[in-house]
This record gives sequence, C-alpha cells and structure tokens, in this order.
Amino acid sequence: MAGATFMRFAARTVLSAPACKAVKIRGYHRQYLTTFRSNTSTINGGRTAFLLTLPVLSYLGVEAYRRVQSATVVHALEKAEEAVEQADYLYSCGETEKLYQLLLQYKDSDDAEFLWRLARASRDLSLLAHIAADEKKRLTFEAFEYAKKALEKNEACFAAHKGKIQQLTKCKWYAVCLSDIGDYEGVKVKIGNSYIIKEHLQRAIELNPKDATSIHILGYWCFAFAELAWYQRKVAAMIFASPPTATYEEALAFFLKAEEVDPNFYSKNLLMLGKSYMSLKDEGNAVLWLRKARDYPPHTEEDKEVHKEALDLLKKLSA
Repeated sequence: MAGATFMRFAARTVLSAPACKAVKIRGYHRQYLTTFRSNTSTINGGRTAFLLTLPVLSYLGVEAYRRVQSATVVHALEKAEEAVEQADYLYSCGETEKLYQLLLQYKDSDDAEFLWRLARASRDLSLLAHIAADEKKRLTFEAFEYAKKALEKNEACFAAHKGKIQQLTKCKWYAVCLSDIGDYEGVKVKIGNSYIIKEHLQRAIELNPKDATSIHILGYWCFAFAELAWYQRKVAAMIFASPPTATYEEALAFFLKAEEVDPNFYSKNLLMLGKSYMSLKDEGNAVLWLRKARDYPPHTEEDKEVHKEALDLLKKLSA
C-alpha cells in the first residue's frame, strides 16, 4: 500500500510540474535531478527529464513497500508468539474454557503451533463434567480434525530441534484424538485405528524418549487391548488377520517408565499403575499407587475424577 501511494504521488508530480521548475526532493536526489534537467531542458519543454527520473522514484516506492511488508510480517510473528505464550499460561492454570475461546480465533490458521494446541483444548473441554453428551461428541471430532490438520503441516522450522519437538507433539495429539473418536465409531473402526495410533505413539517416543506423556499413552493403549472383552477379541480375529494384542505386563512397563522419566507428572499415570497391579493380582503395589493417585493435588477435572476412582478402588480392596 505504501509503494502504491508513493507511485501515485510521483505520477501526479511528474505530469503536473512546470518545465523549468525544480522538484522538491531532498539531498542528493534533488541535486541529481537539477543537474540532469539542465542538460535536457530543451527536449519537450523539459518534461523528458522528469519522466527519466521515474526509475529512481519507482525504486524508492518499492523499497518503502518492502519495508512496510517486512514490518507487518514481524508484527504478525510477534503477535502469534504472544498468543502461544498466553495459551500455554492458560493451559498451565487449568483455564480450559478460556483457552479454548482464545485458540478458536486461530481455527483457520495454517500454523501447526495453534492447531495442535486447539486440538488439545477441544479435547480437554469435551472431558469437563458439565459438557453435554452431544457437545462432547462434537468437540471430540473437532479435536481430531485440528490434530489431523496440524499433522499435515510440514512447514520448515528455524531450527532442527524445534522441528523435532513440533513433530513429536503433532504425532502425540493425533494419536490421542484418533483414539477418542473410536469410542463413537464401533469396535471395527476402533481396532483398525489402533495400528495407526500405536505407530504415531512409537514415532513420538522415538523423537523424544523422555516424553512421559507419550509413554503413558502407549501404556494406556496396551492396557486397553489387554482388557479387551472376549467378544471384541473374536470380532477382531474375524476382521483382521493379526489383530493387535497386548498384556498387562506391557502396560505396567510403560507406566513405570513414564513415572521414571517424569515422577508424579500425571494423576492418571498413578491410577493406571494401581489398576495394572490390580489386574496382575499384586494387591500391595496396587494399594501403594492408588493411594498416590488419591493424594494427588487436584488441579483439573480429570484429577478430580482420578481421585474419585482411586477412592472407589481402594474401598474395593478394603484399603
């Protein structure tokens, strides 16, 4: 816009200027034009001199436009970074609904940094106790679409490390959201998706072996297939040549690894450790971890649900 305005100004000046009057331009540009005009004043009443100066004016106009463009891009990047920082702050405070409303402004963005955060926020909102069943379903599928869109973005990053972390995050949340929609699409789809889910989780862990969340989710994947009902196993065997299988021992190993990487990082991991030990008939360790889950400070709705489930299981164990 600045360049176009400058060019309109230049055109008006050239076409309306008298033949023998100097153009009001500062510094060396003025000196250049005056010298040049004195040698050409007899050609077309001096107007040729003005017309020949258009390349100089064009250059100045383009440079002005480029500078405005550059400043606009920098401002946009700074604004985006501020929004990401604000989003991370709201997430750390457990402000799920405010976070969702903030990120919803960027739902049409092509920036994966916004998209995977919006997927996570949509999912977290769907898990709140007061969310109605229809709204929960809508948010679940919405979260998957954002996670899918984020995964499809392969934009270049300023540093290899940043690119690696971003890819890890996208793989992780795509796997989580894909698993969630399986609850609405039946056993066949859920089992079919499980191969993809496991692949993305393994990829996330490969990118960062210290990511406790991805390790926990893979443990949860194992636990879900370990406790698969017999009729679901039968359906899986009929549809798939080699249906996914897992054991409680495998699930336990992942939950323990997640806790080793980042102790006490997630109330649900403590709960799943207790449930895994219960499934393996190890009551002593089950009580140990269920008590830890019960005593975990509740910061989110999920923490409160974990607290309640841990209490119920401890009662069942008479502990």
